[in-house]
Amino acid sequence: METQLTADERQTLLRLARQALEMGIRGDTPIPIRLSQLSPALRENGASFVTLTRRGQLRGCIGTLEARQPLAQDVQEHAIAAALNDPRFAPVSPTELDEIEIEVSCLTPPKQLHYTSAENLLEKLRPGNDGVTLRDSSGHRATFLPQVWRQLPDKDEFLSHLCQKMGASPNAWRTQRLTVHTYQVEEFHE
Repeated sequence: METQLTADERQTLLRLARQALEMGIRGDTPIPIRLSQLSPALRENGASFVTLTRRGQLRGCIGTLEARQPLAQDVQEHAIAAALNDPRFAPVSPTELDEIEIEVSCLTPPKQLHYTSAENLLEKLRPGNDGVTLRDSSGHRATFLPQVWRQLPDKDEFLSHLCQKMGASPNAWRTQRLTVHTYQVEEFHE
């Protein structure tokens, strides 16, 4: 997904996410999406993350980095998964629904970031703009959306926390040769 979505397309994705969230929490199967009734941008394969917050606190976040299905279906699937399957949280309960806010992030395709040293990596990162994925030699991987820069604006701290999320030591980005990819997002919320 390279182009900006229209206001109507954004509202459609938020509506699909809200419907899927509500139905999933109640144990119902979401209504199948009629792709033929959607714009080409929403039918095109896209990668997304759906982030749920409650009273400003993270309540769930699930997504994918690779575009494998139509964007509308990707958002619908991740809305349910963020509510029910984020291993960091108990499933969202029906009593929480009125307080849950939905944020959708549509991702550009990831691009490998080539770097020569830890200092060079720091120079190349663009806080607030780049989502970052780290992968170590054993295949462990973790990502932070660009929005995470708001909580971790220091590049060193950002990478250290991302290494910890990956299950590595905080300084792994300094001591190991990691594969780094960056991507950007179009983010919008209710």
